[in-house]
Formats: sequence, structure tokens, C-alpha cells
Amino acid sequence: MDDGRGLAPDGTILREGALERVPPAFAPVVEAARARISGTFGPDRLHSAYLYGSLPRGTAIPGVSDLDLELALHDEPTAADQADARALEAALDRDFPVIDGVGIVLSHTRTVLSEAERHDGGFFIACLCTPLLGPDLADELPRYRPTSLLARETNGDLGRLIPGWRTRAAEGTDPHVLGRRVGRRLVRTGFTLVMPRWDGWTSDLDRQAAVFGRFYPERAEQMRLAVTTGRSAAPDPAVLGTLIDDLAPWLAAEYTSVHGEKAPRPA
Repeated sequence: MDDGRGLAPDGTILREGALERVPPAFAPVVEAARARISGTFGPDRLHSAYLYGSLPRGTAIPGVSDLDLELALHDEPTAADQADARALEAALDRDFPVIDGVGIVLSHTRTVLSEAERHDGGFFIACLCTPLLGPDLADELPRYRPTSLLARETNGDLGRLIPGWRTRAAEGTDPHVLGRRVGRRLVRTGFTLVMPRWDGWTSDLDRQAAVFGRFYPERAEQMRLAVTTGRSAAPDPAVLGTLIDDLAPWLAAEYTSVHGEKAPRPA
């Protein structure tokens, strides 16, 4: 039962998305993905596969939304696994015009279940992913609450991303991809900054920005621009520059002040 803040009655975050929420227009591509993943990876390599994003939330728009998948492998992903994933992405994108792009993330089950990833990759699987194939790793993970620890571990590394964003913006590297990446990451980070105070969870970008704006009204307009940029096929270079050079550094500093910075992964 959802209390309106994405929480169960015990205060834990509800898993969002379900296969039955996938809009009918996208059902064929989801079934094709299921079959092709099984055929490409097989039981010796694949532990489980998950769908995430707008499709399982039921908000996908034909011809606009992309297909997002995470595959948990029995072993550490190899170069061959990555190549197979890229080929699968290209084939699904080519064969199904209803989607605008395919993204497949490969992970290792041991990493997802590790203590280091408990509140990052583990949270992602348990709360933001919908099982598509195989046993559900969420059964081996805890129930999550909208805490400062969860905020820090999911989005506490923003400061490390900014130099790379600046370099790609200066080089003019695929502004569509960069704009979507920057806009969405800033909105998610802004939301998790205030998430423990709001005491709830949502992955809807508009609602995330609105919740953030309640606590930081002086930055609300910039966060709305981040939402627009995160969805734009042709982001405004001036707006993107403002987000990277103004909102992002401020947000990284405020985040560290409130929640601290995510610890680096062990080498």
C-alpha cells in the first residue's frame, strides 16, 4: 500500500514498477528483450534480468521513451559480455521503433549484494528494478528507508562527475546524451538531498524537482530547468552551462555539508 510518499506502512520504500504496468504498445519489445537476453546469455552466464525506468512505471511514451535493462551475471562481466550487450541494444533499437534507444547495464551478483553496494546498486535492484528473468536479488537485500545514509550512497559523488561534464561540454560531445545525463542526475541528487526531511520516495522527475523546491525555493527554477534539460533532444547550451557551472557545484557542496560524500569504491 502506497501512503502517497512511496512508502509502505512500516516506512520502508516500496518497489516501483511492475510488468503489468508496461503500456500495451511496449509489450512486444519487452517480450523480445526477455527472449533475446535468454538466447544471448543463457543460464550459465545470466543470474537475473530487470526492467527499469518509464516502461515498468507505466509512463513510457511510444517513440520517445527508451528501454532500460539491468542484467546480473554469475561472474564479473567480460569484454565479450559487454560486446554482446551492445549488439543486443542495437538489434532491439533497430527492430522496435516504439522505443528511442536501449540501455543495458551489466553487473555481477556478488557486487550487487556486497556491503559496499548495499545502499547503491543493491537499492537500485531492490526498489527501482522490476524482475524480468531469473531469481530476484531483492529477496537477499534489506528493506530500505529514506535515510541520510541512502542519500549519501546513491548520490553523494556528484562532485567527482563535474570535471568530466565540463570537459565533454567544452568538446561538444553529443549534447543530447550529455544534457539528459546532467539534467537527470542533478534532479535525482537534488531530490535525495532533501529526501530524509521529506520522508518519502519518488523517481518522477517533476515530483522530485517540486519536493526539492519546497526546501530550496531559491534554486527551484534551476531545478525545473534541469528537468527540461534531462528530457530535451536538443538542450540549450547556455542552460546546460549554467547547470554544470552553477547548480552542480552548489549542489555538490550542499550535499557534502548535509549528508557527506560517498566513500570511493575499493580498488
